[in-house]
Amino acid sequence: MVDLDLCYTSATELVRRYIAREISPVDVVQNSLDRIEEVNGTLNCFCFTYPEEALEKAKTAEQLLASGNARALEGIPLAIKDFTPTKGKVTTRGSRLLQDWTPDWNPVLVERLEAAGAIMVGKTTTPEFATSGFTDSPLWGITRNPWDTSRTPGGSSGGSGAAVASGCVPFAEGTDMGGSVRIPAGLCGIVGLKPSLGRIPMDIIDTVYCNISHFGPLARTVNDASLFLDVVQGEHPSDIQSLPRCALPSPVSSDVRGMKFAFDVTLGFCAVDAGVEANLRTTAQALIDAGAMVEEIDLGWDSTIVSIWEGTWAIFMAAAYDKLTDVPLDENRERMSQYLVQLIEAGRRIDAVTARKWEFERTRYWHKLGAVLEKHHALLCPTMAITAPPIEMRDWDFAGTNARGLLKCMDMTSPFNYMAQCPALSVPSGFVDGLPTATQIVARRWDDALALRIASAIEKAMPWAHKRPDIDLSNQAFV
Repeated sequence: MVDLDLCYTSATELVRRYIAREISPVDVVQNSLDRIEEVNGTLNCFCFTYPEEALEKAKTAEQLLASGNARALEGIPLAIKDFTPTKGKVTTRGSRLLQDWTPDWNPVLVERLEAAGAIMVGKTTTPEFATSGFTDSPLWGITRNPWDTSRTPGGSSGGSGAAVASGCVPFAEGTDMGGSVRIPAGLCGIVGLKPSLGRIPMDIIDTVYCNISHFGPLARTVNDASLFLDVVQGEHPSDIQSLPRCALPSPVSSDVRGMKFAFDVTLGFCAVDAGVEANLRTTAQALIDAGAMVEEIDLGWDSTIVSIWEGTWAIFMAAAYDKLTDVPLDENRERMSQYLVQLIEAGRRIDAVTARKWEFERTRYWHKLGAVLEKHHALLCPTMAITAPPIEMRDWDFAGTNARGLLKCMDMTSPFNYMAQCPALSVPSGFVDGLPTATQIVARRWDDALALRIASAIEKAMPWAHKRPDIDLSNQAFV
């Protein structure tokens, strides 16, 4: 029998209980594997699991704990996104083009997690090459949201989001180039952090000069997200943009007295559901009650920032495809997701001068946000403009404007990858018709501790926003 209380015990609390010898990592890892087996036929959040290896590592962790030589994450079960290479283990990136790829190396993030004693119990599903806000790949199929299995958990770290929200692991790794950590966090009712650019070395794409790409944790608590970040942060020669370590107090402070925050419901251009807006305003009031000052502002952005980010993303994917294979796109078209093919084709149509001009536009948007952050500790806005959409929908279903001229958005995350030096964190803000909503915190440049601190204050003030989903396991499509 799966122990649900243990499934939803935080990593921080597991560390304490291990040290106190109240529980064994063998039992915790076995419970994690049992929970995966219980829910994965419905949710499809894992594409690979490693039960024998994980249990052997749990036994080693038990011995290290007994000898007093435990490391920071000794015996903590962990999931890694199938986009991220893992040495000696198939990494498909959700694509038939890589269904047999077995990397012979680990990225710095995986090395640091394993060196800290974390135990990878499996790899989580991702849309093909992490391109979509819906986790559905040609290779692995549809991943479902634990809160409502007819809904998407988001993407592209949707498998990781569903795995954490369903109690399979206390935290998981994700990647974020346009919201791929924050989107599933927002739709699954958990915490997701896009750290400052370079806070975690990025060494799994074919350039060290990309300035929208991040690793980040998905976790059920702010303290767990901070613990994950603290283990994997710090400069490394593999990433020229990587940053030195920053101080991350443990536990994370929740004191925001005297701080000043701005909030903007629409960012100037997004159509936001009424329930999402109401929960953002509840969050703002909770911060006021905690001693902060909160000011509603008009950031003054427009939807062009989304359009140019989409162009940047398309260029990236077009170049990545050409780096991956010499096979013409037409010969692989039927093996690939429709959205990925569309991105590659769009990227090939964009000329270099146009892409350069987008940097001028990007600068204009930064100046507006920078002026806000000069006077405020952070900007607050929704993570998602809506609750989790049905699994049948796709990214291209969000287009056009409403009667007020506002863009029909799904997420409100991609513009902040353009502001990559600013940490952006998604924290639960409540529910609408039983589905989670979230507040996005965009803090001052390089101040990841500040983003975590604000999130901790919200988490403390709004504990009712953090709940377990009651998962309908009647549909076992993936057994």
